[in-house]
Amino acid sequence: MKTCLVVDDSRVIRKVARRILEDLSFHVEEAGDGSEALNFCRGNMPDAILLDWNMPVMNGIDFLRQLRKDPGGDRPVVVFCTTENDISAIAQAIESGANEYIMKPFDSEIVQSKFAEVGLVVPA
Repeated sequence: MKTCLVVDDSRVIRKVARRILEDLSFHVEEAGDGSEALNFCRGNMPDAILLDWNMPVMNGIDFLRQLRKDPGGDRPVVVFCTTENDISAIAQAIESGANEYIMKPFDSEIVQSKFAEVGLVVPA
């Protein structure tokens, strides 16, 4: 079973994402900020990361840049999930190592579609 780390400072968003991802047969772990997520990844690298941008302690971009430098940090498929919809923000996320981008609010259809695009799930 593939593991997905959901990184978001909102407990509600993490809960919604968990439900969607478990329905897609992922084992789900959670982190409330980038620092917590980085510590998790250094101990147990997930297959995928659903990553929020704006968080306290360490934001998504800083987490992603550090993750990609760490041993094995090139492996997880990272899907940014945020309200940032400016083209320059999307470009910054991709340049920093994100594989795909989802806008909030999201639903199971959007998550499944994006995860299929990056090869994490079989298209519906």
